[in-house]
Amino acid sequence: MKPRGLAVVITAIAMMTGAMTTASSSPVATPGIAILPDLPEPSGAQFVAGASNVVPATAAPADDIRTDPSKAVAAGFYTCPGFSSVDDQTPLANLYRDIYTWGPFAPYKVGNGGGNINWRLNPYKNPSWYMWFHSLRWLGQGIVAAGQGDLTALTRVNTIAYDWSRDNPYSWKADVGAWESTMHRTNVLICLRQAILSGLQVTTLPAKYAWLDTALVNHARFLTANWSGAWNHGTDESIALFGVGCTLGRSDYKQTAQSRLAAGITTSIDTQGSTNEQSVGYAQFNYSLWGRAVTVLQNCGAVPGSTISSRRTLMATWLALATTSLGKLHQLGDSELLATLAAPGTPMEYAASLGTRGTAPSKRVGIYSAGYVFGRTGWGAVRGFTGESTYSIRFGPARAMHGHSDHTSITYTARGRDILVDSGHAGYQNDVWRTWAKSPAAHSMMTTPRTADRLPVTKLTRSLVKANAEFYEFSDVPGTSVSRTRAVLVLKDPDLVVSLDRGLAKTPQAFQTLWHLPADQRATVYSRATAIAMAPGDSTRTIIFQIPYRQALPPGATLVKQGQTNPIQGWYYPSTFNRKSAPTLMQARSGTSATILSFVVPVRATGSVTYTTHWSGTSYVIALDVAGQRISVGVSAGGGLYRATP
Repeated sequence: MKPRGLAVVITAIAMMTGAMTTASSSPVATPGIAILPDLPEPSGAQFVAGASNVVPATAAPADDIRTDPSKAVAAGFYTCPGFSSVDDQTPLANLYRDIYTWGPFAPYKVGNGGGNINWRLNPYKNPSWYMWFHSLRWLGQGIVAAGQGDLTALTRVNTIAYDWSRDNPYSWKADVGAWESTMHRTNVLICLRQAILSGLQVTTLPAKYAWLDTALVNHARFLTANWSGAWNHGTDESIALFGVGCTLGRSDYKQTAQSRLAAGITTSIDTQGSTNEQSVGYAQFNYSLWGRAVTVLQNCGAVPGSTISSRRTLMATWLALATTSLGKLHQLGDSELLATLAAPGTPMEYAASLGTRGTAPSKRVGIYSAGYVFGRTGWGAVRGFTGESTYSIRFGPARAMHGHSDHTSITYTARGRDILVDSGHAGYQNDVWRTWAKSPAAHSMMTTPRTADRLPVTKLTRSLVKANAEFYEFSDVPGTSVSRTRAVLVLKDPDLVVSLDRGLAKTPQAFQTLWHLPADQRATVYSRATAIAMAPGDSTRTIIFQIPYRQALPPGATLVKQGQTNPIQGWYYPSTFNRKSAPTLMQARSGTSATILSFVVPVRATGSVTYTTHWSGTSYVIALDVAGQRISVGVSAGGGLYRATP
């Protein structure tokens, strides 16, 4: 959130990124209204038009969230939660002209210049633009000014907010953008109410603004009737509903919100600390959002209990393990490239600060039943934080919510840079780019493009973690009559990744193992076995090669695809509005079976890799020289991978 000036209070209770959120004293009385800092909220619309947004709570609810009898009659408070930067591009001067701006889109005049808005406009055909339009968050700078006593600003924001209420009578559920933004708009209306009291220096809402309390009751009715369940939407809705109850003194709204928070927390964050949203970015948002829920409950007569805090503690370790050696989160699911939050007193602080503050987690590998493996060579004790290698591998339940078809996919950092990347988050517009970014083709794994994606459940069938090597094996059925097994070996000293992909089908297929490389690198094919990727002038290059294990390498076995549009391939989204051309290495086979044994080896810019192979009983052994370091890797008769020498 950009600075608002001294009149805007950023209260200490708002530090939701910390480990504890226990402050419960009232905000200090100063000119203007108190506004909480922005949470790390994803910028997009977070919904797909026509799809259900309800995520049922499947775990037993928490039993420790309750009303505090000692505070039941005391006046609580609900601090304005802010506008999540949606207002950043709409200054007060533009509000006076009914001009709204969001994202990369040009400013657009949405009204007649007098506050009479056309709420059906969507000039850019973008669901996020439309949802934030209906959220009213773009009024934020005007609401701040109104709270400071600017009566002209107060008149304008009140006019626009009232116009929304008049033009969108209860219930507005038929308009998905208005529906999905209800929780955000509820908070804006609460902020506006606070600004009216502050700006006019009164303690009771004047009759002229009585419409606002009626609108809040209607929004509470809507939130009561339309709970989205156990994910960030449902949590946001419950917090907003509790806010209306606190603002209007409605214990029924507060009790409903408390019950829903109790039902949602145990599904939203599981007993291992994993998010149910299948997105690392949304995990970080949920960590902060549930911290805010604790403070909101405390500040208005409720006891948050210990369940929320204990689940957040587990998630803090999850997020620390999900942090790369570059201080970023592995970009999985609907996630933009994000830095890890430096939540004080948690392992996240250590990860986000690159090991300069806080305490490292006690483990370096996490295997989570929600479908995540996060691993690293260490926490920087010897090599330094950025000198470690880090990786992620996806598996688990079928794709849902903010998940992608990324099962068995690998991301990897080494030598202080990205080596393998996810293709990122293309936004929520229903177009070919979002379809591709969610598809198997956008991830580093074996794909079968001739069969429809079945959104498989992927099992972790074997794993073994040692001091200098980790082995995992996964299996699933990605398409009709197609089976797939991936074995992965991640080594330390030398740092490299080995994968053995095996595919079997009843009808001929195109089997393609894909390796998505960073956008700054250039990839060149040197033979049907080998490709090299390197950024100009970099100190590191990545050598990717395949060995003809149990299957000869056909012509065209190694290809580079970059910047293609038909079919789409070779792109990377660091953020939803920033698409970059990026090399994708394709290791290709065709037929009813495929066996692809791959090595991904980052070395210094002048480093090389050589190898020899031999059989040792039923094991196939690859002896490697990796830039002067010698190591042997074995493939067992059952397809297991192991480090054959120390």
